[in-house]
Amino acid sequence: MVSLHSNSNPARIPALGFRALALIILSILLMWLDHRENHLDAVRRTIGVAVYPIQIVVDAPARVWAWLTEISATKNELQLENSRLRIEALITRGRVQELAALKAENDRLRTMLEAREQVRGEVRVAEIMAVDANPYRHNIVLDIGSNDGVYDGQAIVDASGVVGQVIEAGLATSQAILISDPDHTLPVVVNRNGLRTIAFGTGEYNQLDLPFLANNADIRPGDLLVTSGLGGAFPSGYPVAVVETVTRLPQEPFADVTATPAAALDQVREVMLIWTETRDEGSDDE
Repeated sequence: MVSLHSNSNPARIPALGFRALALIILSILLMWLDHRENHLDAVRRTIGVAVYPIQIVVDAPARVWAWLTEISATKNELQLENSRLRIEALITRGRVQELAALKAENDRLRTMLEAREQVRGEVRVAEIMAVDANPYRHNIVLDIGSNDGVYDGQAIVDASGVVGQVIEAGLATSQAILISDPDHTLPVVVNRNGLRTIAFGTGEYNQLDLPFLANNADIRPGDLLVTSGLGGAFPSGYPVAVVETVTRLPQEPFADVTATPAAALDQVREVMLIWTETRDEGSDDE
């Protein structure tokens, strides 16, 4: 068996070599003919049409993968872009709010400066640093004190009207009481007819009481109350409040009268301290 097998190999090798040589010669001939005459164009087109579906099937996974990768990348880019735009929108809204706050502050200061020209005597603008946390006490802290000439009892106003007065002047800060505090009283006069009375704080920023007006007193809703100048703390003629309600009780000696402060006591941020002529003269005498 071994000898027969070994004897057959030399016979087959020349046959394989001949076939390979024949194929090479045939290939060279076909390429030469195709190059000269283009006889195989139709064959190539036919083979291309037949192979095209196979190419699509073979190329499909790569195309699908590329498509999915592109979608994923696009989604990530969109998410990043949305996050960036959201952050920019928040920053922009914050800046707009800041600009709105600055505009409001500029408007308040402009109004304060215009009102300052109408104030008699020396004035100085101060900023409210803190508000008493006790809801029944309407006290505030100002950012100037006795080093700036502030004194106890000094009148405080804003662009709209009377705000309060200093109750304790420290070196660098001062504590003040608002006219709405329950312990504060202020002599006032009805601007329309000169009727004098006293306005009491009620513990509410938007209401004052006038308990000592008789039932037949000439007072009506809408009347402007101004400082009377009595007591020396407040100069006369500064707006204090506007009469809101007048209720006359036949069985009572006094009418029930309430008024709304001219100044927005729960919104004020900058105030003006007034140095009255009386105080200046007193200081000189000292």
